[in-house]
Amino acid sequence: MPDGLYKPYNLAFLAWSRKYALLYLDELPMSQDPKIGFVSLGCPKALVDSERILTQLRAEGYRVVSSYAAADLVVVNTCGFIDAAVAESLEAIGEALADNGRVIVTGCLGARAELVREIHPSVLAVTGPHAYAEVMAAVHEQLPRPHDPFMDLVPPQGIKLTPRHYAYLKIAEGCNHRCSFCIIPHLRGDLVSRPIGEVLQEAHNLVQAGVRELLVVSQDTSAYGVDLRYRTGFWNGRPLKTDMQTLAMALGELGVWVRLHYVYPYPHVDAVLPLMAEGRVLPYLDVPLQHASPRILKAMKRPANSEDSLDRIRRWRAICPDLTLRSTFIVGFPGETEADFAELLDFLDAAELDRVGCFTYSPVAGAPANALPDPVPEELKQERQARLMERQAAISARRLHNKIGRSLSVLVDAIDAEGVAIARSAADAPEIDGLVYIGDGAHLPVGEFATVRVVDADEHDLYAESAAPPRRQRRPGRNPARRRTRT
Repeated sequence: MPDGLYKPYNLAFLAWSRKYALLYLDELPMSQDPKIGFVSLGCPKALVDSERILTQLRAEGYRVVSSYAAADLVVVNTCGFIDAAVAESLEAIGEALADNGRVIVTGCLGARAELVREIHPSVLAVTGPHAYAEVMAAVHEQLPRPHDPFMDLVPPQGIKLTPRHYAYLKIAEGCNHRCSFCIIPHLRGDLVSRPIGEVLQEAHNLVQAGVRELLVVSQDTSAYGVDLRYRTGFWNGRPLKTDMQTLAMALGELGVWVRLHYVYPYPHVDAVLPLMAEGRVLPYLDVPLQHASPRILKAMKRPANSEDSLDRIRRWRAICPDLTLRSTFIVGFPGETEADFAELLDFLDAAELDRVGCFTYSPVAGAPANALPDPVPEELKQERQARLMERQAAISARRLHNKIGRSLSVLVDAIDAEGVAIARSAADAPEIDGLVYIGDGAHLPVGEFATVRVVDADEHDLYAESAAPPRRQRRPGRNPARRRTRT
């Protein structure tokens, strides 16, 4: 593979995690059909868009290839959320043009077509996010479809850019919130929930294909069904209300891990916690709180305040003591004072979240927050980010240390060169959370569940041994090369 393909962004034939080669596409039958190169950038929701486009391409007989030189044209699915993502997307488009010359642009940055064409006027077409039909029309214009999709064999689960044992399940597009720092509604529109029967059929197909973990994603998962007024849908002849609780209950019947991402702390989320306590869905919630100062939350136009969030977190943990909570925060938002930041640190101490991501505020073109007064100096933003992550590291280490001696069910992701199994527990989402290293786990099958006993922990990861180890045991070592900056 040409060296030029190993850029910070990922091509479709490289996994979204940027850590492992995605070989499934190369397993497809070779032919002389038109060949497409594909670059996929951005969040899991964009990843699902890429999977759908790739599925349609394969359904129509196009081949997906792993180099610019081998491709007849290249599709670039872009991200446009923050300035760094815009720059990365423009760089990806530029490289595809330089190495191939025929490029179709889609995704969030595609909503700003004038910017794309200003920087790269030679692109063949530009479409916005989740514009599947428009992307395919642009491909057809340049490379006529080789086959009738209704006559070709395509896996019912479609083409996935994740390992075979987990997959993202997108349940809605867009967002009804108008947070002052965000332009997602401008890029992707208002909330549009997928019919519950369609979501469950996709989930069923994934499970039948060997998926062991479904990661439910959307811009606001807890708002699922609001736009449809929670109308009744059907799956396998069953009437089902289109809402988060009903969807979680139905997904929990499929016999795999179900993980909920991007959940706002609304009161109706309380109803999902008993499902977690009963083991129907994973006791895990990804709740993007963003800040704790009431003044900053108001300036951000966020739908919750820290006091309500703390009360809700306490209720959730009372219902499900094993609940893992992850959140993200923004420091250095315009007007943030030292007192505001201190409130955020106090909130962290009180909430004792398991996992936290922290970002410094970055102006996004078109976001209302850009016009707010009293911007925070960049050096102070970085200093506050470091202080917050240092505080959270101690909290995370303490909570992980409490798991030493416990038995856990884990999902094995890989076996490394040293024979150490790399797995995740119910508390660990792929790429953003920690890992479980099993020193005597070389015998464990990748993509399947295993039971382990935790023997050590740090601020990020757990170290474990098999519950039923083979004859020769090896205590997991602390390999510095495996340390990663995350909590």
